[in-house]
Amino acid sequence: MKLKSGFLCREVAGQWVVVPLGERVVEFNGIMTLNESGALLLRTMENEVREEELVQIVLNEYRVEEDSARRDIREFVTSLKDKGLLVE
Repeated sequence: MKLKSGFLCREVAGQWVVVPLGERVVEFNGIMTLNESGALLLRTMENEVREEELVQIVLNEYRVEEDSARRDIREFVTSLKDKGLLVE
């Protein structure tokens, strides 16, 4: 899975946001705010990545059970797909 081109994940005034650029503004009107772990995942997804790699990144960064990390990542990925931010 991979983040579509035309979206940027940046920290603005202490808050992580996803901002559409160019033609993506028409598809995705507005911005999306993220917490630290969401920003970490989304920045990682700027390149092609598998779910297992995302799980390992979260396990290395945070004290969390693997099942919980996997469940949260799946929920996050589903949300990104629903919003049209991922290459299918």
